[in-house]
Amino acid sequence: MRLLLDSHLLLWTAADDARLTAEARVAIEDADNEVYFSAASIWEIAIKSALRRKDFRVDVSVLRASLPQSGFVELPVTADHAAAISRLPSGHHRDPFDRLLVAQSIVEPMVLLTNDASLGHYGPTVRVV
Repeated sequence: MRLLLDSHLLLWTAADDARLTAEARVAIEDADNEVYFSAASIWEIAIKSALRRKDFRVDVSVLRASLPQSGFVELPVTADHAAAISRLPSGHHRDPFDRLLVAQSIVEPMVLLTNDASLGHYGPTVRVV
C-alpha cells in the first residue's frame, strides 16, 4: 500500500514521538507499504518553524535530509494536485495544507494517514490513526 503521512505524523515519526499511535507505527513500519511525505508538509513545517514559536522547534533542513534516509519518498506538489482541491467539499476542513494532502491522496491514489478525525470525512483515501 502507498501511504502519505500528514504533517503531524511525519514529525512524530521522525522524532519517535510517543503521540504516534501503535496503529500508525505498524502501518509505517510495514515493509509492504511505501511511505511518502509531501512537499506541502515540508512547506507547512518550514512556515511554522520560521515563526520561532517556543512550542515548535524543528530544524527543517535536518528533517528534510533525514526523510529519504528513513526510507520515505518525496511526493512533489503538482498542478493536478492543486486543481483537485476545487473538487473537495469545503465544509469538512479549511486548512489549506490538509486539503492539499487530501487532494494528493485522491489524485495519486494513496492512503493519507492522519490523526485529524475531521479529515476522515473525505472518504476512503483518508485513514485516521
